Amino acid sequence: MKSNFLTVTQNERGNITNLKFNRDQTEMNWVIDPEYLKVAGYEDADKLFGEFEMTVTGKKYRSIDQQPTLLKDENHSRATFHVNGLVVTQEFELVADSLKWHFSIENTGDEDTTIDNLGLWASIAYVMFRDKNVQRNANQSAAVFPQISDNYTKLAAVRRDNTTPNMGVYQTAGKVLSVGTFNEYENRFFENVSPSLDGMLFHEIVLAGGYDDDQRPTKDWIYSQEKLTVIPGETKDWEFYLTSFTDKHDFYKKGLALGHPRLSFEPMIAQGVEQVLDIQTAENQVIKQVLVKYQTESEIVTEDVTKLLRAGKISYQPKGLGEHQVIVTFTNGTSDMGVFNVMSSIGQLLRNRVDYVSKHSYVGKDGKVPYSFGPISNQGESIGKMTFILQESLLDDSVPDREQAIAQVEASAVNYVRPKWFVDGKFKQPRKLYGDFYRVMDLEYIAHLFYLLSKCTAETLKFHTPEEYLSWAAQVFDVRVNPTYHDNERAKTEAQMLGTYFLYIEDLLVDLKKHGLETEYREISSSWKNATERIAENSKSLESAVTEHFFDNAGFGPAAGALALAEKKDAANIYGQLLKANIGFSNDFRAQSPDRWWEALSYMIHALWGGVTAAAAQIAGEKLGDPELVEAAYRATGAILYMYDSNATTTNRQLVPGEAASTYSIAGPNLNRPDLSRNRFGQSIFASDGGIFTRLFPDGYTGEDDWDMGEELVAYLNGFGQKTYVYTTADGKLQVINGQLKQLENNSYQVESFAPYPSAYINLDNQATLRTNLATDIFNTTEKTFAN
Repeated sequence: MKSNFLTVTQNERGNITNLKFNRDQTEMNWVIDPEYLKVAGYEDADKLFGEFEMTVTGKKYRSIDQQPTLLKDENHSRATFHVNGLVVTQEFELVADSLKWHFSIENTGDEDTTIDNLGLWASIAYVMFRDKNVQRNANQSAAVFPQISDNYTKLAAVRRDNTTPNMGVYQTAGKVLSVGTFNEYENRFFENVSPSLDGMLFHEIVLAGGYDDDQRPTKDWIYSQEKLTVIPGETKDWEFYLTSFTDKHDFYKKGLALGHPRLSFEPMIAQGVEQVLDIQTAENQVIKQVLVKYQTESEIVTEDVTKLLRAGKISYQPKGLGEHQVIVTFTNGTSDMGVFNVMSSIGQLLRNRVDYVSKHSYVGKDGKVPYSFGPISNQGESIGKMTFILQESLLDDSVPDREQAIAQVEASAVNYVRPKWFVDGKFKQPRKLYGDFYRVMDLEYIAHLFYLLSKCTAETLKFHTPEEYLSWAAQVFDVRVNPTYHDNERAKTEAQMLGTYFLYIEDLLVDLKKHGLETEYREISSSWKNATERIAENSKSLESAVTEHFFDNAGFGPAAGALALAEKKDAANIYGQLLKANIGFSNDFRAQSPDRWWEALSYMIHALWGGVTAAAAQIAGEKLGDPELVEAAYRATGAILYMYDSNATTTNRQLVPGEAASTYSIAGPNLNRPDLSRNRFGQSIFASDGGIFTRLFPDGYTGEDDWDMGEELVAYLNGFGQKTYVYTTADGKLQVINGQLKQLENNSYQVESFAPYPSAYINLDNQATLRTNLATDIFNTTEKTFAN
């Protein structure tokens, strides 16, 4: 099929195998290509765009097992299937600048038919190609961000290099329950191959059910899992439009043109803070009712806030904690929804975390591995909870048993970390913990730990002085970034790779110079300069987006943050585009996470790398004066803090105050592991799946879900934990990020910070910064200045 705007190729079954926008010079195929599946060795013809699966009275049917009757011409196709007395029809039609997709089920029998599960495969090109040509992964693949509601579900497929066009899928008829994913991947981690990981997600639009009875997310009260009944003579219809869009703003503008309302709100607020719901209606759309639901220990509470509606906005103070669902119903009988989170004090959450780790993770001198913080791992990420304890304790004097918590970390650093990772404690001799090699990346976490110890007062420390710990940090960091200290090519190469150290290197260099550690200062600053200059020079090749994976935000996140810090602004902007495409936008705060899949085999939140990616976007956005990056970082932060939220009500995995879980599977269902759908967990749960996971987690699933958590909270504490941003939109409106605005006069606004430890207000229009610990300040829009 072909129009002025689109060229669509179908196979003999009517599936879409190639969809291109005619004006797209890159000729990207926006659906998963069966030819690539063959090349990669994946057998998924049953999931090509347009195939479906359904369960009728307990029996499962797949469209791939039938040969449909197919009628087609240049701009229209119709495939007809017969399933258990039902006539299933799928039509594609080119209409103006869109592809209209119509799906229907007609009951031609004499009895009611109950459909337990029904899913349509909308297999957009969410692919990590098994190809070291990183430009292909960036330009010919898309991240997919779901926005789910009964009548206004939409998918934003965003090209990974943030170039245009992108593709949107918009529901225009019928009822949608959810969007699930199925993952195909190959991981060659133990074959000493780099890159070692590739894969793809197939997206399934769920029209009924979604789960077998023994695999349901039983606590998820927000997303329906209802069955579908079709009575004799009845036809159920669904309709979607596929069209192009340029950016987030245009995605919602195209939605409005197709009848979709636009619901905006703060993704995360603290208890006691006002939420503002902004509802923009489409043409001829009239709001009938606005409800907000949340769950207590005993019931789901529904608040009717319709009477608060003023000029399309509702300002109110939510009751209850945890996930809140907003349901907007219109006079035509349709409804839209959104999900935001209400947290108790973030400061209290952080203090609870210190208390929990101190009491439950630290084993002391008599533990199985003396002086360690569990769970134990050879990877440096596992000491992230120690750096968090120090950073939180440095910012908050009210941390419970603060001096004891710092003392535990110091004892672990001296008695566990140093002898474990270094032969005889010699920092220039990393221990080969991985058989015949050591992992240079581990050293940046250790250097950070020693550096934060150097920021503690001498009175607090028991073993060494702050100056000694600064020297330790310098020595370890020097080995981390200086290839001359290594005698093998693997280590030399890793030493020149960026990592999480961009989060603290500037502070470290300032302190080294201040305390006269001139040799280390010169070597480290030289290594830092060499690394950032090399990456800047090669920024157009996107080489830093490849790590041990073929395309990885653990590569391009640090690249963007580091280049921005090093004032390599053009290069930072190139990697910043990858960050913009990587961080979701959605009507559910959890789906605004940085895009990854391999820890959950599904679209997911991953605390560590989600948090580091968010920090990279925040740092790059601040340095570049780019509100879009800072806003993306803030959206992601709400998702990351959810991994520590003990007030969450929709996940099977509940947390006690201070507990944490590293991973959350956003998609529902996660078709690889339906039991993990919309649930929190640690990656070791996959040990039960066998294969590579058995070797990665030889002890099986221990229930300790936080082994690699902590560094992302340090990043938060040094970013949104202290900073609030304002900027002016193109139409002259003042906006705030990580805070709220209250207009006082025509040109004067009160800015209230959401940061638990406010220290700075930053105007992104001109980088003007006010240093203050005040929780509020006044901003003058005429003079573009803060009051204090």
